[in-house]
Amino acid sequence: MHAIADLGFKYCTPIQEKALPDAMAGKDIIARAGTGTGKSAVFLIAVFARLINENKQHRPAEKKTPLRKPGFPRALIIAPTRELVMQIAKDGQALAKYAPLRVVAVYGGTDYQKQERVLAERPVDVLVATPGRLLDYVSKRILNLQQAGIMVIDEADRMLDMGFIPDVRRIIYKTPPKEKRQTMLFSATLTEDVKHLASQWCVKPISIESDPEKGAVEAVRQIVYTVTSEEKYHVLYNLIKTQEHERIMVFTNMKSEAARLNDRLQRNGINAILLTGDVPQKKRQTRLESFRGGDTAVMIATDVAGRGIHIDGISHVVNYTLPYEPEDYVHRIGRTGRAGESGIAISFACEEGAFQLPDIEEYIGKSMDCTLPEEELLVKPPKRTARGPQGGGEKRGSGEKRRRPRKR
Repeated sequence: MHAIADLGFKYCTPIQEKALPDAMAGKDIIARAGTGTGKSAVFLIAVFARLINENKQHRPAEKKTPLRKPGFPRALIIAPTRELVMQIAKDGQALAKYAPLRVVAVYGGTDYQKQERVLAERPVDVLVATPGRLLDYVSKRILNLQQAGIMVIDEADRMLDMGFIPDVRRIIYKTPPKEKRQTMLFSATLTEDVKHLASQWCVKPISIESDPEKGAVEAVRQIVYTVTSEEKYHVLYNLIKTQEHERIMVFTNMKSEAARLNDRLQRNGINAILLTGDVPQKKRQTRLESFRGGDTAVMIATDVAGRGIHIDGISHVVNYTLPYEPEDYVHRIGRTGRAGESGIAISFACEEGAFQLPDIEEYIGKSMDCTLPEEELLVKPPKRTARGPQGGGEKRGSGEKRRRPRKR
């Protein structure tokens, strides 16, 4: 309660109000809850409350009681992306600030030995992990999941989309039987596939729906500009140059498109940062901190890289290319309009993008009127070849130094 007060939480969100009582009572849950709904607090608070109660019940009366060993987590939370795992762990550490509980994150793409040392130092209460790195540590007996009496699967639909379900199945088989385990499954959409998984892994689960899409959609002002493919860049450039924003997050569908857009903005003197699956983990973290700290105001990202990014003060989300899946549209615009603040989502309906609009409108239950951009947004950017700093102000190494061609 002390930590919750420190974080400024005063009222429950709809998903918290519906799910917390059953989660804290130890019941299995399958919940429809998207990003920005407060779902992380549901399972984190429920896990912590149960573990603290267990500590009280099993407080050793005699010194002969064996101490817990490192590598045996009591609760396990798995999520599909590194960024989401890091965010959940960060939230968990804040909520467990005054509790005798240790939260540790493990994920791929970064120092393997360092994470192994953290696991070996002392016992872990709550482990937050991506499936691949978790299975790696389990196979090498660095981790043992036999004492993980609470299992949380976050973004189950995304796990399916990314092909992680076989890994998740292997992980669950390493935990206690479902009759001796509390299982909580959260998903932005409750498809038949997700429900089938829940029926296999849960015991009489409580089904909870919080209508997350409606909340995310209503909290954000949505603008759709009818533009040509080339005019998209003009509008984006002029929007950035107006300075009437805090942070802008720009989404594309493909990594190659994100890289080209970032390169073009750099040539026009815009200090943007790129976040795609190809960016090494250390650079990803550096760029995220640059964006979070306000050193860089523009981030170009793909859907996979943008998952789990919870940064305050994102005033605008731009759908440079509209997503193929309507669910991704809601996830994207959910990056802004958080914590009661206002936000603006701008989408470009060009020759190709316009075909995605009907499915998005049907999904969110709202028509999206297209409008022409203001004339000042259509002004062509100056032709410039000078490049701004790369990756949010990261310094070039000695091998990356640019040299001008020598005159003959």
